[in-house]
Amino acid sequence: MSKLKNKVAVVTGASKGIGASIAKYLAKEGASVVVNYASSKEDAEQVVKVITDNGGNAIAVQGDVSKKSDVIRLFTETKNSFGSLDILVNNAGIYQFESIEHFTEDSFHQQFNINVLGSLLTIHESLKLFGKAGGNIINISSGASNTPMPNGAAYSATKAALDAITIALSKEFAGKNIRINSVLPGIVETEGYHTVGMAGSEAETFMISKTPLGRSGKPEDIAKVVAFLASDDSYWINGEKISVMGGLYGI
Repeated sequence: MSKLKNKVAVVTGASKGIGASIAKYLAKEGASVVVNYASSKEDAEQVVKVITDNGGNAIAVQGDVSKKSDVIRLFTETKNSFGSLDILVNNAGIYQFESIEHFTEDSFHQQFNINVLGSLLTIHESLKLFGKAGGNIINISSGASNTPMPNGAAYSATKAALDAITIALSKEFAGKNIRINSVLPGIVETEGYHTVGMAGSEAETFMISKTPLGRSGKPEDIAKVVAFLASDDSYWINGEKISVMGGLYGI
């Protein structure tokens, strides 16, 4: 598999879950991968080990995407290690589900700083490393962008904002050979999925009952779509919001 041979990719929030799976799939397709993490160093290094043990090329770089200095360092280390950049996957993100009665300013700023500001900062820095051949940006959004969830007003708003960024920049990048798309996962079984008690819950049963393909998503379901979007096979796809939800709509 070599659809991404000689390509360099940065995947933010890649120590666990969807991000880790994306990093592994991009490497499987031949890309050299920068595995970004905020705090889970051991997990990020394990992702790198899986990639290198399978003949791939990867490094782990710590950085909080909501901090400009960390983002600059992330891309400086990318340049120092690989020389350039071809693919940016904005996967780092957080979610906090709470009723409006329990909503706080801190919750708002934390979610918007990571999910929205973080993506803008990484995109800004990525442009400095994209070469003459252009670049490819993939924003990991959420089905909550199109179908906002109860107790998730702020989170849903961050993902709607991220999709707006995708569409706006697809137009702003005209003539620069830079593509940008959003991927909108539905419910996906990750570590966080279990941590918040979704596994085995009534909410999970309900969501799956509304999903035509009859199950929750797996990280690799998302990773395979991202790998496709990162390749030249998807060259005519730009400025799109691509749902990867097993057919789940209109909850």
